[in-house]
Amino acid sequence: MPVNLFDPIALRGLSLVNRIVVSPMCQYSAVDGRATDWHLVHWAQLMMSGASMFTIEATSVTADGRISPGDLGLYDDGCEEAIAHTLARARAQCPPVAIALQLTHAGRKGSSYEPWNGGAQISVGAGGWVAKAPSAVAYAAGEAAPASLDDAGLAAVRDAFVASALRAHRIGLDALGLHFAHGYLLHEFLSPLSNLRTDRYGGGFEGRIRFPLEVFDAVRAVWPESRPLGVRLSCTDWVDGGWDIEQSVELSRRLVARGVDWIDTSSGGVSPAQRIPLAPGYQVGFAGAIRRATGATTVAVGLITSPEQAAAILAAGDADMVALARAFLWDPRWVWHAAAALGASVAPPRQYSRAAPRNAAAAFAGAKIAQR
Repeated sequence: MPVNLFDPIALRGLSLVNRIVVSPMCQYSAVDGRATDWHLVHWAQLMMSGASMFTIEATSVTADGRISPGDLGLYDDGCEEAIAHTLARARAQCPPVAIALQLTHAGRKGSSYEPWNGGAQISVGAGGWVAKAPSAVAYAAGEAAPASLDDAGLAAVRDAFVASALRAHRIGLDALGLHFAHGYLLHEFLSPLSNLRTDRYGGGFEGRIRFPLEVFDAVRAVWPESRPLGVRLSCTDWVDGGWDIEQSVELSRRLVARGVDWIDTSSGGVSPAQRIPLAPGYQVGFAGAIRRATGATTVAVGLITSPEQAAAILAAGDADMVALARAFLWDPRWVWHAAAALGASVAPPRQYSRAAPRNAAAAFAGAKIAQR
C-alpha cells in the first residue's frame, strides 16, 4: 500500500502521528554551549508546526567539537541544565510532539565564525581553538590543519558521545540522532578525501567505517532500548574518488544490523571541491536506494518544499518520512497547509483552533471550537 504523508509510523517505542519531521537546524545562538531565549522562541514555534517530530540542532559533544562559538552543546552540566530548562518551558506551551536531538562533533570544520560573520576559520590567536580530525589535513586552502586524533583522542571522543547521550536521556528526549554527514568528524572518517590514516581506522572501506560504527555501538548501548537512534548520512561527497552511494548502502547494511532506527539521507560537506546538482528533491534517490537495498527506514531531505512533492516521495516508496528545514523557517505552519492541501487534518494548539480560513477548516477537524 502506498504510504500517505499523514499516516502514523512507529520507531521502536515512539509513535509518530505523521511522516513529517523538522530537521536539525544550527542557530549559532548559544552562549558557551548553553541554549538561550532564542532557542525557546525557535523551538516553540516549530514544536507547534504539526510535524510529528522536532529535532534540536546539531549539538556538540565537546566544547572543541563545536562548529562555532555559538553552537549548542551537551558536554557539561550547564549545557544540560540550559537545554532541560528551555525545553521544559517550550513543552509546557505546545501540543505534544516528539523531541529528538542530533549529537555531533565538527571535526576539522570546527573553530569557525558564524555564517553571518563569514564562516571562516577562527585562529587560535583570535579566540579559536585547534580542531581535531582523523588526519592533519585542512578543510580548505589557507586554513590551519587540524590535529590528528590518536588512540586516546578517539577514546575520548567516543566517550563524549556516550556522556552526551546519557545527558539527553536525563533531559527526557524521545529520540537521538548521530551526525555522520556534512563534513563533520564522523563523516571525515568515512571519506577517503579527509581520512588519510594508515592505522586500523583508515585505508579501505572497513577501516574508514570502523570509528563511526564504534561510536554508534557505544551510544546504542547506553541509549534506552525503547527509544530510537538514527543517523544522518552524507550519501555522496559529490567529488570524484570520495565517499559515494555504493559505500553508503554498504554502511547502511551494517547500521541496520546494529539496530539503527532511521537513516536521514543527506549529502556533501566534506570538501569545497564538491559539485552539487541542486534541484528539487535532488537527494531523494539516495533515500530510495538505501531503503530498497537494506530495508532501512529512510528520511528524505533536500529542497522538499511542497506538500504534493513530499506526498509523492512517500507514495513512490522512496522514503518512509520526509524532513524539512528551510521550508519550516519560511512557513512554520507548513504542516497545517499541507493538511489542507491533501485532505488531512492536524491538531493545532487550542489557542489557534479558529485560525483556519473557511476553505481550509477541514484541516482542523476534531479541534474543539466554541464561539461566544
